Amino acid sequence: MINKALRILIADTQHFYRMKIERLFNELDYYRVAPVQSLAELLTLVDYGCEPFDVVVINAELAGGALDLPGFLLDNPQVRHAMVYKVPSTTMQMAEDFALGNLQISHAALPNAQAITHLMTWVDRPRSEQDEALRRLAYA
Repeated sequence: MINKALRILIADTQHFYRMKIERLFNELDYYRVAPVQSLAELLTLVDYGCEPFDVVVINAELAGGALDLPGFLLDNPQVRHAMVYKVPSTTMQMAEDFALGNLQISHAALPNAQAITHLMTWVDRPRSEQDEALRRLAYA
């Protein structure tokens, strides 16, 4: 069952890309989406928000080297799950996409429907399944 109350934040400088990603969420029946165009807007909403965002999807180029996005997003109490896309392969020293805790890293220029569906399958599942998955990760 889809949790329509999930808070989603999309951050990209390009309006067209923000709208395209928002439509991918809308196709999955998620409509509580806030698009932002700058790092300052993202930091303001995350740092001063009254409740955490369930999902943050951000273009790595938005930080422009001014912020360590994985360091900021990983285990941030105001961000439950995050996807950083358009990460240069040289930055993360990884050839393929990967996930670490509540953070997914993608080298794709833009997340596609499959990537968003995969992300939301992880985010919007029963709490008991999430707890079990985290336990398995902790003991791996």
